[in-house]
Parts: sequence; C-alpha cells; structure tokens
Amino acid sequence: MTDTTRAPQWEATSVDDAGRTAGASRASRPGTATIDAAGHAALDRSVVPLRHPLRWIAAALVLVVLLNFGETLFTNEQWGWPAVGKWLFSPAVLTGLQLTLTATALSAVISFAGGVVVAIARLSRNPVLSGLAWGYVWLFRSVPLILVLVFLYNLGSLYPTIGIGIPFGPQFEVPTANLLGDLAIGVIGLSLSEIAYASEIVRAGVLAVDHGQHEAAQALGLPRRRQFVRVIMPQALRSIVPAFVNQVVGLLKASSLLFYVSLLDLFGVVQNLSSTYPGDIIPLLVVATIWYLVLTSAVSIVQYHVERWTARGSVRALPPTPWQRVRKVLRGGGTGRGPGRPGGAGRRTQAAAAERAVASGPASTIDDRSI
Repeated sequence: MTDTTRAPQWEATSVDDAGRTAGASRASRPGTATIDAAGHAALDRSVVPLRHPLRWIAAALVLVVLLNFGETLFTNEQWGWPAVGKWLFSPAVLTGLQLTLTATALSAVISFAGGVVVAIARLSRNPVLSGLAWGYVWLFRSVPLILVLVFLYNLGSLYPTIGIGIPFGPQFEVPTANLLGDLAIGVIGLSLSEIAYASEIVRAGVLAVDHGQHEAAQALGLPRRRQFVRVIMPQALRSIVPAFVNQVVGLLKASSLLFYVSLLDLFGVVQNLSSTYPGDIIPLLVVATIWYLVLTSAVSIVQYHVERWTARGSVRALPPTPWQRVRKVLRGGGTGRGPGRPGGAGRRTQAAAAERAVASGPASTIDDRSI
C-alpha cells in the first residue's frame, strides 16, 4: 500500500553561476524560467517581437513609387508651377472659392436640419408620415444630383409662375424666374438630394442608441420631444457626426456640378479660365485640386474636434491623428499607434518590464494540501 500521509518529496534543481539548469540545456527548453537560491524566477531569453518582412517590402515599394512620382513634379515642366502660383490667389479663383463655400455651408445646414425632420418622420408610428418619408428618401436617392439641378434650372418651363390662392378669393402669383435665382436653385438642388442621405445617417444613429436609454427616459416621465432632445440625440451624435462630416466632404465636391446651372463656383471659374487660357489648363486644374484639398482638410480638422466634444463622458477613445503619431515618434514613444497597439520600441519596453517584474517578484509557495 502507498503511504498517502507522507508529504511528496520535491527534487531540488541546482543552478550554477551562469544561470543554467543542471538537468537541461537552453536549446532543449527555450524560454523556460529558472529558480535561483532566493526563489526568484528569471527568463532565460528576452522576448523578441514578431518580424513582418512583407510589410517592410510593401512599404519600400510604395516609397519608391512615391519618390519617382515626386521627382516628376519638379522635373516635368508641363506642371507649370509658375502659372500655378499666378492663378492660386487670383481674384477670379477666390470669387469662385467663396461661392463654393457659401453653397456648401448653406446646403449642409439645410440638409442636416431636413435630415433630422425626415428621420423623425421615418421613425414615426404614423403610417402616413413614415410612408412619405420613405418615398422621399427613395426618390432622391434614386435620381442623380445633376438631373435634380438641371430639372430645377428648367422649372420655369414647367411652372412659369408659382403662386398661392385663397379659396374663393384672389390668387397671388410670382414668376418663377424672379423667385429662384441661380444660387437658390443650386442650394435647393444640393439640399434636396443631401437630405435623403442625411436622414438615413440620423436614423441609423438614433437606432444605434441602446433601447434601455429610451426606456429610462420614459420611466423618468419625460415628454417624447424632451426624450429625443436631451437623452437620445446627444448619444446618437457620436455615430452621426463622423458619417455626416463624410457626407459634407462629398457635398463639397458635388458643388462642382453647380457649373451646369450657370453658377461660377471654383470648378466653374477654372473651366472658364481654361477656355480663355488653353496653355494653362494643367496649372488651373492643379489650382482647383489644391483648394479642394485645403477645404476637405479643414473639414476633417473640424470633424476631429466635434467628435471629441460629442465623445465626452464615454469610454470611446479617438484614434490619434497623423500629426499626433509623428509627434509621439519624435518624442520616443513608439510608432504612435495607440495604447492597444504598441510599436517595436513599445513592445521591447513592455517585454523588459515584464522580465524585471518576473525576476524581482516574490516566489510562489505551493501548499502540499492542494496536490
């Protein structure tokens, strides 16, 4: 019979001065921990981060292509950089830029306000409102924007006058050409089309809010309007803002279609100048590209700060911007990919800290009764 009362005998393992275990070599047991005389554990090998050679090869190929393209920017005289500098701040281009900003800003405000109204109607329990909202979204998502603008531009041919009459009384009429100018037609056309997309963005943001928030607001006895304004909408903005700002960027680029309704926006001015100065077509296109890049970058900066403001009180952390990543790398903080994805230097630092913690930590004791 086996004596079960006898405590198990543990065979001590001797450790020499070099830190090797007498019974096994490092080659046979890589990465094992050894126990010194003080009972502390130490790793035989340091943690080596995983290598990604294909990533570096792909990055090198992309860098070579970019460097070759960058060389052509300075060696190819067809770019016409002196002409770009001449036209970049010309009064005609700045006037078109101002019109682009005005049309985009007005259309963005109107489309967001109209999108909220259409989204509320779409979420309404009233079948008439819900059906009308669905039909509106279906119509303007199906019709191209250029067709909407051209249709509004020729609205005077369909309705020469627009008026309202009092039953059994006089009727007040205004000629359509006098009522709607070119800018009004452009803003209305952009807004009608963008409201359909903005309403879907708002509706998706409202549906993304946890249903428990709706129930909690109802339990507090808040009216439905107050529930939406004070409880639901502030939380929905966290998902609405990024998608709507992307829509604003698309709206900014779509404003170039205003040229087809006789509005000389930035693109329209460039088109006219290209016809007048055919030798400067490429420089003028570069000028338009530069200004569109500046405008979209400014919108992206505004988006970042608005997202930070709407994310207050939540656990969601915004990803670092490219400038923040560069600044973090220059300060020696890794690749700047955030706390969840440390770079090579960050991994080595964490591995060294873990090794020191294991080596200096207290020895674990094993109770015989647990065996």
